[in-house]
Amino acid sequence: MHNKNFIEKIIDKDLNKFFTKKKLLFRFPPEPNGYLHLGHVKSIYLNFTLAEKYKCPFILRFDDTNPIKEESKFIQAIKNDIKWLGFQWGKETYASDYFFELYKLAKKLILKGKAYVDCQNKNEIKEQRKTSYEVGIESPFRNRSKEENIFLFEKMKDGLFKEGECVLRAKIDMNSPNLKLRDPIMYRILNTKHYKTKTHWVIYPTYDWAHGQSDYLEKISHSLCSLEFQHNKPLYNWFIIQIKNKETVSVPRQYEFSRLNLNYSLMSKTKIKCLIKNKMVDNWDDPRLPTISGLRRRGFTPQSICNFIKEIGISKRENNIDISLLEFHVKKTLNQMADRVMVVFNTLTLIIANFNKTKWLLDQKNNQFRKIPFSREIYIETKDFLETPTEKFFRLSIFKKVRLKDAYIIYAKSIIKNYTGKIKYILCKYYKQTKTNQATLHWVSKTYSFPINISFYGNLFHIKCPGQGQSFSKYVNKKSKLKAKAYAEPYLKTAKYENKYQFIRRGYFCLDKDSTFKKLIFNQIVSL
Repeated sequence: MHNKNFIEKIIDKDLNKFFTKKKLLFRFPPEPNGYLHLGHVKSIYLNFTLAEKYKCPFILRFDDTNPIKEESKFIQAIKNDIKWLGFQWGKETYASDYFFELYKLAKKLILKGKAYVDCQNKNEIKEQRKTSYEVGIESPFRNRSKEENIFLFEKMKDGLFKEGECVLRAKIDMNSPNLKLRDPIMYRILNTKHYKTKTHWVIYPTYDWAHGQSDYLEKISHSLCSLEFQHNKPLYNWFIIQIKNKETVSVPRQYEFSRLNLNYSLMSKTKIKCLIKNKMVDNWDDPRLPTISGLRRRGFTPQSICNFIKEIGISKRENNIDISLLEFHVKKTLNQMADRVMVVFNTLTLIIANFNKTKWLLDQKNNQFRKIPFSREIYIETKDFLETPTEKFFRLSIFKKVRLKDAYIIYAKSIIKNYTGKIKYILCKYYKQTKTNQATLHWVSKTYSFPINISFYGNLFHIKCPGQGQSFSKYVNKKSKLKAKAYAEPYLKTAKYENKYQFIRRGYFCLDKDSTFKKLIFNQIVSL
C-alpha cells in the first residue's frame, strides 16, 4: 500500500476544507536562466505525480521576469529535459504572459496604500533594510500620496525614468525580523530587451511579486517549493491577501519540502554558471554535473533517475543523499538493458601457435547475434597475466590454462621478451573442442579490434558538501575527468547514442555526443 507523504496528507485535508478536486491544479515554474538539475527533478516528479494521482491538470510555467539572465535557449533545454524524463504537461504558460495583469494588480496595491515609488538607489535601500536584529529605516518616499505614486509608476512604465532611478516597493513592515517583509521591491526599470516581449516593457516585476501572483491568476491550488523558499512564504501570502477579491474562497497555498542535496555535488544554477565561466567544467551538459543534460550525456537513464527520486521521498527533513544511492539505481536499470561487449584497456599480446586463421564466433542475446572474431593474435588485459603467479591468482600464467569468454581454453607455453626485458607477447595454444560461454578472461582480436577513446568520471568535488560555502570552487577535483584509450571488438563500430554498453569486468559506458565516425568516444556511466 502506498504510504502518503506529508504533501499528500495536506492536499487530502484541503480537499475537505478549501478545494474540490475540480479546483486542484499543480505547476512546475522554472526560471529560464539555466539548465535543470537533479534538484529540479524532485519538484517535477512531485508535481507531475500529484497531478496524475488526483487526475487534475498540470501547468509548465516559465517565470521569465529577468530579461538580463533569461534566454530562449534555456526554455527549449528545459522542455527537452522534462520530455526526456518522461513527463508531459497539459498547458504551457509564461509569467511574461501576465505582465499587463501584474501591472494592474500593482496599481491596485498603490491605491490601497500598500505600495509606493521609491527614488533611492539599490544600495541605499539595502542599507536601510539593515539586518534581522536591527531596526530598519523607512524610505523618505514611503508616505507619498496614492495619486503621486500612481503618476510616478505610470511614468516608470512609459520609460520616462532612467534605469536605477526608481523602483516600486511594497509597503509592509520595516521592522519585521523577516527581511523579505521590509518593503520588498516589486518593480524595477531595466532597459534590456526581453526574449519574448521584446522592448514592449521597460519595467519588470521581481520574482517575488510575479511568482505568487501568477499562481493566483492561474488559480494554482498548491504552490509546492523547496525549503529555501520558506522565508518567502509570509510575503507570498501577504501579496495574495492584498490582491484577492473578497468573494474568493480558495487561493494558492505554499508548502515547502526539503531540497535535494547530493554528496560531492551541488544544486545551484549560480554556482554551476561559475564553474562553467571559470572553465572548471566544459558546459551545462558536462557529464560531471548533476544537470539533466549532463546526466543524460553521461548515460544515466530517465527510469533510474525517477526511481532514485521516488526512493528518497518527500519530507521536510534536510539531509544529504549519498551519490552511491543514485548509482545503485543506475546500475540496476543498466544491468537489464546494456549490451555486453569486450574492450581491452592495457593490452598484452597472445599468439595462439596452433591457430592460423580467423574464426567468427557467435554470441546470442535477445534473439540478436553478435559476431566475435577469434584470430591467431589476440589482446588481453596486462593485469590478467602474471609471470610468477600468487596462490590466489586464477588468471593466465606460464604452464597454466585459462578460459576465454565465449571462446576456448588456452594454455600459456612461453614468454617472449625484448632486449629490455619487457614482454613482447605470450606464446599459447588453444584446445579446439573447448568453446563455451563460461567466462574467465575477456579479450579482443588484435587484427579486427579498433581503438576507442574513453572518458572516466569521478566526483566533481573532494568534499561531501561543497555547496555550503562561498569558496566551493577550491574543492573541485582536478582529476574528476580522466581519459584513456582502449581496443574494442568490431561490434562497437555500430554503437548508437541511445544504447548502453557493459564493458565486461569494467563498467557501463555510452557513446559521447562528440564522437565521429573516425573517432568514437565513450563515457563511463558507472563502474561495476
